Amino acid sequence: MLIRHVTHTDQAEWLRMRSALWPDCPLEDHHSEMQEQLNDPAHYAVFVVERDAGKLGGFLEASLRAYADGCRTSPVGYIEGWYVDADLRRQDLGGKLVNAAEQWAVAQGCREMASDCELDNDVSFHAHLALGYEEAGRV
Repeated sequence: MLIRHVTHTDQAEWLRMRSALWPDCPLEDHHSEMQEQLNDPAHYAVFVVERDAGKLGGFLEASLRAYADGCRTSPVGYIEGWYVDADLRRQDLGGKLVNAAEQWAVAQGCREMASDCELDNDVSFHAHLALGYEEAGRV
């Protein structure tokens, strides 16, 4: 499956996955955040897993931040959101999304990449560890 940048034509599938990742987020907030990311490619990058027939199977939203906990350089690439459909998990597609984001961050002048996850999200925590991320702290 192809990992590529999101496009305007992907918005319905991207919204489907965002709603699965953040079900408590109001639709209008999803829409405004998606538009902000599409309209500001200097600060945001969104990568998607392309399935057959124009469908998507995962996404990763990355941004540039001035700093992040545990990082010593600036700017820092940051994983804002990361999701893979259940039927595609454990196939390294999440890792490929992270790799694409890391390459983008390096191209933007970043030397570090950071992320976070909810304290009770063991799946996300272990996925981060499996990709070489280290825990910098808990909040």
